[in-house]
Amino acid sequence: MSARDFLVELGTEELPPKALKTLGEAFLGGIVKGLKSAGLAHGAVRYYAAPRRLAVFVERLEVQQADRTLNLDGPPLQAAFDKEGNPTQAALGFAKKCGVELAEIDRSGPKLRFTQNIPGQAAAGLLPGIVEASLDELPIPKRMRWGARKTEFVRPSQWLVMLFGDEVIDCGILAQRAGRVSRGHRFHANHEVRISSPATYAEDLRGAFVIADFAERRELISQRVDELAAAQQGSAIVPPALLDEVSALVEWPVPLVCSFEERFLEVPQEALITTMQDNQKYFCLLDANGKLLPRFITVANVESKDPAQIVAGNEKVVRPRLTDAEFFFKQDQKQPLESFNERLANVVFQAQLGTVFDKAQRVSALAAFIAERVGGDAERAARAGILCKCDLASEMVGEFPEMQGIAGYYYAKHDGEAEDVALALNEQYMPRGAGAELPSTLTGAVVALADKLDTLVGIFGIGMLPTGSKDPYALRRAALGVLRILIEKKLDLDLAEAIEFTTLQFGDKVKAEGLAAQVADFVFDRLRARYEDEGVDVAVYQAVRALSPSAPLDFDQRVQAVQVFRARSEAEALAAANKRVSNLLGKFEGAVPASVDATLLQEPAEQALAEAVASAERAVMPMAAARCYREALEHLAGLREPVDSFFEAVLVNAEDSAVRANRYALLAKLRGLFLGVADISVLG
Repeated sequence: MSARDFLVELGTEELPPKALKTLGEAFLGGIVKGLKSAGLAHGAVRYYAAPRRLAVFVERLEVQQADRTLNLDGPPLQAAFDKEGNPTQAALGFAKKCGVELAEIDRSGPKLRFTQNIPGQAAAGLLPGIVEASLDELPIPKRMRWGARKTEFVRPSQWLVMLFGDEVIDCGILAQRAGRVSRGHRFHANHEVRISSPATYAEDLRGAFVIADFAERRELISQRVDELAAAQQGSAIVPPALLDEVSALVEWPVPLVCSFEERFLEVPQEALITTMQDNQKYFCLLDANGKLLPRFITVANVESKDPAQIVAGNEKVVRPRLTDAEFFFKQDQKQPLESFNERLANVVFQAQLGTVFDKAQRVSALAAFIAERVGGDAERAARAGILCKCDLASEMVGEFPEMQGIAGYYYAKHDGEAEDVALALNEQYMPRGAGAELPSTLTGAVVALADKLDTLVGIFGIGMLPTGSKDPYALRRAALGVLRILIEKKLDLDLAEAIEFTTLQFGDKVKAEGLAAQVADFVFDRLRARYEDEGVDVAVYQAVRALSPSAPLDFDQRVQAVQVFRARSEAEALAAANKRVSNLLGKFEGAVPASVDATLLQEPAEQALAEAVASAERAVMPMAAARCYREALEHLAGLREPVDSFFEAVLVNAEDSAVRANRYALLAKLRGLFLGVADISVLG
């Protein structure tokens, strides 16, 4: 079957830059989906996306659908006709559904059947509907109308190109008639551009100063920015999202180096970088030591005969933004950081839980409590806690919210605070997301834990539990942050104890009954997803969760040990034995004796098991106490043979009550050894 290349280009007013790449990919995806649904085979596909256009190119698209046969089965013959051979409602309904008379229905088989030969349609007639459906499905949160038209799109449409081979597909979409005429660069080539064929689309536009390929523009900008940065003896900060956005703002990218006064380098570089990236879409430059250079790179959309004018214009635009940052920084430093707590005493954290200053006081006390238990400096932790929210009331953070914590670090250093105290003011917010950086200092880790636990206990304490779709206080993220800090930084903190202390801090502001257990359960529930992501079986997590260890580090050490044990050949049999033992002990009437009476051991198999259990107890108890869980389970794996022999040769429920109770005592000892690490019966 013959095939031709296909091109569609929708020209618009400037499209939203942050969404351009997504729109291009979605436009392509919708058309591919439509072609597949129509049964039209094709070759390679690609999308083009530039500030004023979205386009899709399809190689070797079939010109005609293949003919196809449609077979529809109806009701069985006995249900389609009565005893006299008259058609029933089922038969008549099937014929109506097929759009034919009953006489045209095949009744030669056990069921009624309608067979229809459907001739393939021409692709040219199907393509307008496919394109329109794709445009309708684009992820556009808010559509707009323009003029007196009722059509809606993300931006007003200006032109439409639809070529199938050398022919224009005659149609209208979004109030535009299809043609073969596109538009060039708004400034360099502000005129119509004739598209010769789908395959020459990109080159036809390149001649009119438009690089239509988003990926090509992105790569060109990235490469040129790196070259210019190297020429300035520096390296560029190129966040992927910023590179995408800049690529979506220009059709003919021309990166240029600009500069600003060195005096601005006295301002925290994070503030300068934030304003240049977020507000001006510039790429900042760093020296070999990671310090900001007084240079930045802007990407112009024109190839100017006098680029110095563009450079001067950008330098003029950025200067007021940097001056603002400088002013706020100097203003904030006129008073000690701690004095900002006076303002925070009037800022509500949560109506039922008090002010932000109240929270800082609670965090300070809790940080000192935690520090004492994980080998930290309680005094410095308390100091960092009382300062931790101060910069929220500063001018700098008021203007640049992204500076919270970072501004606090600089102001604390200015006031002569200890380095770890200053760092903790920023590290309290870590980790800022999944897989993000953890605090580098112990003081920072302690304050981060205190801040997150205070929020968890407080919000749970007033009954504002997160739901499936709503978590306004980011409690899930806080819980995961607590777990990551404690496990990855190997801090051995009894979480239940810390939560109890946190609860007391709130006094009568929270409903304390059952609160500690509720918060602890919520936190430990987050571990399940963490382990699943790491490839740890759910049963391993459940085996440890059954014991409810209260320290996340201890919990993790047990999980890692059980995960290794589970791979051993003895694991399955011992898990099954533990399950059997657990079931037996659950049915025993009365109290199981605390110790095993050697004089009541009658069978050789139970004598061997008792000896093996006693030996294991002497070896394993110290291991479990020292949290050498992996070694403990390795040793306990040696019990498989005596356990198997015991269950094969010994009747647990002996007629003699003393012997029976003694055997249960032996099984309880056996189970207790494993419960020192995990409930491995869950693995069975």
